[in-house]
Amino acid sequence: MKSKTKAIKTFLGEEQGPTTVEYAIMLAMIIGICIVAVVYLASRTGESFDTSSGAISGAISN
Repeated sequence: MKSKTKAIKTFLGEEQGPTTVEYAIMLAMIIGICIVAVVYLASRTGESFDTSSGAISGAISN
């Protein structure tokens, strides 16, 4: 029983485990923000091309 308690204390005292989890959470947040930014920019770029296309079509048809 004493060895289990010692093993748990050793595990909780290590710094490597929590650091790895923190890095994984930061990486997930960065990836999420990048995905949101790409989706937003793709939408805005599509709207810009549609507006430009409409303006060019209107200028040519006159």
